[in-house]
Amino acid sequence: MARTDKGLLQFALTVSHLESALIHGGLAKYSTNDFVKAGYPAWVRGRFQQIADNEAAHVALLQEELGSDAPAACTYDFGFDGVKSFTTLAGKLENIGASAYLGLARHINDTSIINSGAAIAAAESRQAGWITSSVLKKQPWNGALETPLSPSASWSLIRNYITDCPDSNPDLPVVTLPALKVSDSTPTPGSTITLTVSLKSAKSPLYAVWVDGLTYTYTEIKDGKTTVPKGLSGTAYVGVVSSKEHPDRDNFVTGFAVVEFPFDSSARV
Repeated sequence: MARTDKGLLQFALTVSHLESALIHGGLAKYSTNDFVKAGYPAWVRGRFQQIADNEAAHVALLQEELGSDAPAACTYDFGFDGVKSFTTLAGKLENIGASAYLGLARHINDTSIINSGAAIAAAESRQAGWITSSVLKKQPWNGALETPLSPSASWSLIRNYITDCPDSNPDLPVVTLPALKVSDSTPTPGSTITLTVSLKSAKSPLYAVWVDGLTYTYTEIKDGKTTVPKGLSGTAYVGVVSSKEHPDRDNFVTGFAVVEFPFDSSARV
């Protein structure tokens, strides 16, 4: 296996370890009765158990591919404090997981690895769609195209849930970027939001890049504020870049944040 491909698979396994820990952790903490008390039908927990089984299968597949080079699971702090906050976080991280796997495709050389990653990405997208629609009562998909994210962009969205990793784990092929916070994670198109991050050392001009499907929309940042563009749907991502070139590690200024644009069945996206 090529060194580059191995590093990307190690990153993929790191993502799957995190998702598996989240779902298994939520199920260990909350019983069927807890789900019912939170307002969900009893079968919802059963579906989450199936997702837990799927995530365990993803981990096993990648461990088999990597053998002795497989990174171990880390220690996590997901911060959920009830069934509803657990299901909300599960939907968020399943979407991020799908984007992370899709984003690996353009960097991997071995077609057999691409097939494995695509198979996992499709499962992640289905799981995210089920949580978002059947559990959270929002849209079942984000649009005509799913959204790929580069490894460094994906890492910026999950690393804050990781508190510690074994020293024996390999270094991942990512750049650790400053965290980005947005003043409104469910903004209205055309509104102004504040992007909170230390940007003193960054060169001007700076742009917010909004990633939705395969579309990248750029809005200028002035005094830490920017205007939310129109045309975004479902789960999208926003980050800060130094140019309007394709967002990648060369022009990243910050990591990314999740922004939600839910739509009902009457919407045309």
